[in-house]
Formats: sequence, structure tokens, C-alpha cells
Amino acid sequence: EETSSRTRIRVGGHLPRPVGVRGKRREKRTVLSDLPAAMHRHYSLDVSAPLLRTQAFVDGRWVSAASVFPVLDPATGQEIARVSDCGPAEAKQAVDAAYKAFQSWKLCTAKERSVLLKKWFELLTLHKDELAKLITFECGKPMRESLGEIAYSASFIEWFSEEARRVYGDVVPASVNDRKILLLKQPVGVASIITPWNFPSAMITRKVGAALAVGCTVVIKPAEDTPLSALALAELAQQAGIPAGVLNVVPCSREKAPAVGEVLCTDPSVAKISFTGSTATGKVLLKLAADTVKKASMELGGHAPFIVFDSADVDKAVAGAMASKFRNSGQTCVCSNRFLVQSGIHDRFVEKLGRAMDAELRMGHGSEPDTTQGPLINIRAVVHHISDAVSRGAKVLRGGKRLDGSFMEPTLLADVTTDMLCTQEETFGPLVPVIRFNTEEEALAIANAATVGLAGYFYSQDVSQIWRVAEALEVGMVGVNEGLLSCPEAAFGGVKQSGLGREGSKYGIDEYLEVKYMCLGGLKP
Repeated sequence: EETSSRTRIRVGGHLPRPVGVRGKRREKRTVLSDLPAAMHRHYSLDVSAPLLRTQAFVDGRWVSAASVFPVLDPATGQEIARVSDCGPAEAKQAVDAAYKAFQSWKLCTAKERSVLLKKWFELLTLHKDELAKLITFECGKPMRESLGEIAYSASFIEWFSEEARRVYGDVVPASVNDRKILLLKQPVGVASIITPWNFPSAMITRKVGAALAVGCTVVIKPAEDTPLSALALAELAQQAGIPAGVLNVVPCSREKAPAVGEVLCTDPSVAKISFTGSTATGKVLLKLAADTVKKASMELGGHAPFIVFDSADVDKAVAGAMASKFRNSGQTCVCSNRFLVQSGIHDRFVEKLGRAMDAELRMGHGSEPDTTQGPLINIRAVVHHISDAVSRGAKVLRGGKRLDGSFMEPTLLADVTTDMLCTQEETFGPLVPVIRFNTEEEALAIANAATVGLAGYFYSQDVSQIWRVAEALEVGMVGVNEGLLSCPEAAFGGVKQSGLGREGSKYGIDEYLEVKYMCLGGLKP
């Protein structure tokens, strides 16, 4: 139903209907009764019309493509919107618009860009409830987490609105008296921004905030599962007064994503690509960008170790494990994936963690106030990791069952060994595999065996051990007695095959800058 000021989409969502992994053919499932009764009622996405955009945003205009693709509520499998399905032509138009806008946007003063970003930040904060609803309905995460993501998203716009005025060059002492050496920082140009489904708002603002702050323009390709959040951000950017062509959004279906991605990674007018997603996809994009030698930053897969040493405060370690593992149902790149617990504290930790899971975790639709665990994007992989571990001797202490649709019981495994898939591959889901270890050296060897290195966590009250382990872990970010790391002030990024470059912090802005050396000669001493 529609009114002049609001659009309501009625989502008829009860889970016994066949629901599968988004974007793939759904298959019939056995109906289980383990989910709350509330999951069998209808859910409504109630968002104001200006924020519920379904067209592409190119050169300051909302434009339709020749076809559309559906956006589904992953909790129910019901369609909530149909969005313009852009192809290479629309992507090229967006790149051309961004390149044209760059010629004037780069000439704006840092203060002018700062003011516009601050207005954008204020609009995100003003509309936080509606933006959070979009995340919950297209991404599946609980409303409390969606509200947290909007606050996190806005914090990057605020941070980079302030950093815009702090992009300093250098004056370097010359070795001769007749010249001056200046190092200038200038924006690289058009940046292609390719983002994932699991943080459909924050992964955009963390990149775009930095790009716009220094004078770059952007073309955003959001994940096919979650385009509504990106389009809502574009609407608010336009309301904030950000000029036409500076920010463009080209949503597309999974089928058209390769062709659109190719344009964004190969067009000569694009100077920079920034991608968050799987390591495999990141490698493909890097190969595409190589022919034109584009600047690239990549935030790729993780496989975070969570180490609990004998000296740890067990209660704090359990709280950190709950926060680190079960946010977004275990579907974040910095989620703990391998839990290594020293022998002397192992049994106490596992017992308390199991009790915390029983007490704190509730599955359901994200709009229900008590929900902490939503649907999974790739439930088959989680089920496979559990079955593989059990077949190799792991013991299921909690959960282990697949439920209706795309829901999976939060699962706690004991007696896990390093030959199991869940210790070798990233599990994007609510699985806690616990490995018992004896020595610090053993724990570090297991933790550093991964080919990726995004985040790592450990709990210890031994100061010397804290320094040793923090420096020895082969990751880009370390949480010491802390399960949640992310904030705009800190540098976010990984080592090994977890990516290139950093986002957030004063370093994140450098990803969108080039250093130009200017030699002023012929001076009279």
C-alpha cells in the first residue's frame, strides 16, 4: 500500500515456506518447529519513500535499467523490492559521470568538502531508525545490530569530515641552496567501490568517506543481496548537497556482477578500486585492475584465532568470545573462527561458554526485539564444516542442527583438531570449534598456520605474554582482552592474503591520495 509520504511493503514471512541461500535456486526443506512462534507471522518493512530507492543513482539522477532483480528478506525468502539491474552500459555512464565531476570536486576546498560530509553524517544520524530497518530486512541482522551498524557507518563520515582538513604535505630540506623540495598530496581520481552484503552501510561509508574527503569521486557497486542500503545512502548524500556525479550507485544482479565489475576494474578513467569480500574474488579483481595498473585496496577473508591462556579471566574471555563470534550470526570477516584454549582453563571456559550461549542467544526475525541470531547467507558451508568435524571426532556440546530455511543453531564443538575443515577454512556462521593446547608456542603455531591474517584475539593477564603474543600473531589487528575491535580512529586491515592497505584512521585517507614531488629550482640563495 502507498500513501503520499510513506511506502509500506508487506512481507508475508513465515519460515515453513521453502527458503534457501539468496540468489540461488531454492530447495524444499523439512519444516522444523525449533524457531520461535513469532517467526510464523507477517513482517512489514516500513520506510519513508525517499529512502526506499530502487533505481540506480548516476550523475545526480535516479535512472532505471532495462530490467530489475528481486531483493529478498533472507529470514523469510519473501521479496521486499525490485531494483534496477544495471549492466556494463550503466556502469560506464557512472564512471564517465564520476570522471567529469572529479574535475570540479577536486578543486573544492578541504573545508567545503568537510562541511558537506558533516551534513551527510547528520542526515544518517537523523534517519538511523529507517536505515536500520533496511539493513535488517535485506541483510537479516537483528535491529539492535542494524542500529549499531548505522552508528558505526555514520562515525566514518564524521571522522573523515574532520580528516579532510588534515591532509598535509611536506617541505623537505634540499641538499643544495638553489631549490626547494615540496611533497604535495593530491586525490587519485575516480574510485570504484565494491562492497559486501554483511555490512551494507558501513563498508560503503568507510571507503566513500575517505575518498570524498580528499577530493575523489566514486562509483559504488553494492552486493546484489543488499542494494537498498546503498541507494538510501545516495539519497541522503544528495540531500546533504554533495554535487551530481561525485557519488554514483550501480546495483546489479549476481548474473550481471562480473560484467559490471569488469568495467569498474578496467575502465581507464578509474584510478582506484576498493573491495571488501572474499579472497578469491579479490584476486580476480586485482588481475582485472593490473592491465591499467590501478591503485587498489582490498579487505579480504579472515580466519581469526581466539586464544585463551591459563592466566586469562575466564568470565571476560567468555564475554569476549560471545561478542566476537555471534555478531551478525558469525558472518563478519573479523569473527573468531578458531578457539584455542589452554589445557589448565579449557574445561571451565567451555562450560561457561555453553551456558552463555544458552542464556543469551535467540534465533528469529531481525525485527523481533529479542532476536540475537538471524539467517545465514551460506548455510550449506556451515553444515558441511560441522559434519566434517563430527566425522573426524569432534563432540557437539551445543546446537549442531539446521533449522527452517536459512537458520542454523549456534553450535559449540569440543575435541576439535587441526585436520578438520573448520580450522582450515573461514566459517561464515555461528560455529565455535574449540581446540585444546598446552604451550604458548603451540598456540601461535596453530594460529599462524593460516594463509590469511585479518584479526586475532587473545586473553591473558601476563604482561610479558601479552607483548610476545601480540607481536607474534600474523594478523593486521589484535584484540587483547577485547572481542570487538572496529572503530573509525583505528586502522582496519590485514596481512598475508587478507588484503592490501588500510581503512579508517589517519592511514585510511592515504589510500585515495597520490604524493607528487615538486622541485622549485633556480632560486637565488
